[in-house]
Amino acid sequence: MSSNISISVAQLSRLVGLPDAPVIIDVRIPDDVAADPRLLPASERRSHTDFAAWAGAYAGRRVVVSCQRGQKLSEGVAAWLRHQGVAAENLAGGFEARRDAGSPLLRSDKLPPRDVSGRTVWVTRTRPKVDRIACPWLIRRFVDRQAVFLFVSPSEVAAVADRFGATPFDIDGAFWSHRGERCTFDVMIEAFGLASPALDRLAEIVRAADTAALDSVPQAAGLLAASLGLSRMFRDDLEQLNAGMLLYDAFYRWCRDASEETHNWPVGPATS
Repeated sequence: MSSNISISVAQLSRLVGLPDAPVIIDVRIPDDVAADPRLLPASERRSHTDFAAWAGAYAGRRVVVSCQRGQKLSEGVAAWLRHQGVAAENLAGGFEARRDAGSPLLRSDKLPPRDVSGRTVWVTRTRPKVDRIACPWLIRRFVDRQAVFLFVSPSEVAAVADRFGATPFDIDGAFWSHRGERCTFDVMIEAFGLASPALDRLAEIVRAADTAALDSVPQAAGLLAASLGLSRMFRDDLEQLNAGMLLYDAFYRWCRDASEETHNWPVGPATS
């Protein structure tokens, strides 16, 4: 029976990766995290022991709380959040239910260090086109919703990364960069353990658009055209990133839900 205070793994899986996905709060105890340090995608780690100190940060937001088995810790935290006016649900079965369902879990050992505000900080070259928009989209939707992206001159990426504690990506010599025929987007999906049919299909499109292999995937030419158009529309890289997020949201939904749908006109013979 469905509950007004809980959400199933299947229901949450349909929301993960979408722009209006709920905030996922992981309140597992340290021993459980040590036993399996993977995380629910884009989740935030919090402790139930200092709930009062952080609960206010979620005012006005939809929240899903997860503990190891979806019992007392997540039930209690979700109940307290609702008491404070937050739309909070408990993940039925918790972390173990998502793990047992085979749903992707984020590899925490690959997460960069966070800044004093708890955000990962990334740096890359200015004037992004494909990979440098696709990777931030993946990070914000599946890794860290609050991630910060810095766009700097190509010659200064390494120095900015060192001085500002940022993680470089899509640049020669960085861990997060092209490897053989795979682009940085491919590398991130694999390293973070996020492989899924929808993301794998999107990766094929991104790879083809980013490496001039447009004939290999029909949708790649459209993605490249839209990406180049955005790069001409916006002088500011962050404004371009914000616009590009919607583009990748649309391609992701097509990969996940609409790849078999066709469209034609007229829909039938004209009638007199």
